[in-house]
Amino acid sequence: MVKVLSLGGSIVAPEFPDAEFLKGFRTLVSQFLAADGDNRIIIVVGGGGPCRIYQKAYRESAEAPNDEAQDWIGIMATRLNAQLLKALFGPDCVEEVVTDPSAASSFRGRVLVASGWKPGFSTDFDAVMLAERFGADVVVNLSNITKVYTADPKLDPKATPLDKVSWADFRKIVGDEWKPGKNTPFDPIATRRAAELALTVIVADGRNLGNLRSILEGKPFVGTVIG
Repeated sequence: MVKVLSLGGSIVAPEFPDAEFLKGFRTLVSQFLAADGDNRIIIVVGGGGPCRIYQKAYRESAEAPNDEAQDWIGIMATRLNAQLLKALFGPDCVEEVVTDPSAASSFRGRVLVASGWKPGFSTDFDAVMLAERFGADVVVNLSNITKVYTADPKLDPKATPLDKVSWADFRKIVGDEWKPGKNTPFDPIATRRAAELALTVIVADGRNLGNLRSILEGKPFVGTVIG
């Protein structure tokens, strides 16, 4: 069984790497792997605090900042976080960090770690590509939100949380355009591809490791199912 996690960088490194979270996350994944010899896990990690900090510095100091340069800065932040995760899982993570999901050809070991790919594509999209490549039908999107809302609750006081939402309705919420640093539960380009593949995406609070355990074990959990 292959599980794909799109792990928000803001959980791994909200500003600096969160060693306490990383320790608990490593233990949880190791227990999941030990429970069944066929269990494997793919982790695609975002850029988090370092991404935002460096992109902000670029925008404030460049004469004419552009989206592609911002994307590359963010991609490099994801690669730093991915290298940290690869090191955490030691011999369970045999492959080098995947930086191009379209070229991923092997998955030896028990854990595969991936980072950002290229401008115009988020780590959510990379997770969808790897799910397709290695036969997973569910992507678990872990960020700092508990559920998907009908609208941005910070902007709309009438926004309500959803336990389940179709791809068509979810696309109405997130739109169709991707911008570097755009904050949506699952990015629009990844959304379009996941809908085409009829994938299921689970959106949940990645900081709640007990809830993540329930998701991995197929037990009741708190979050939103998209599909």
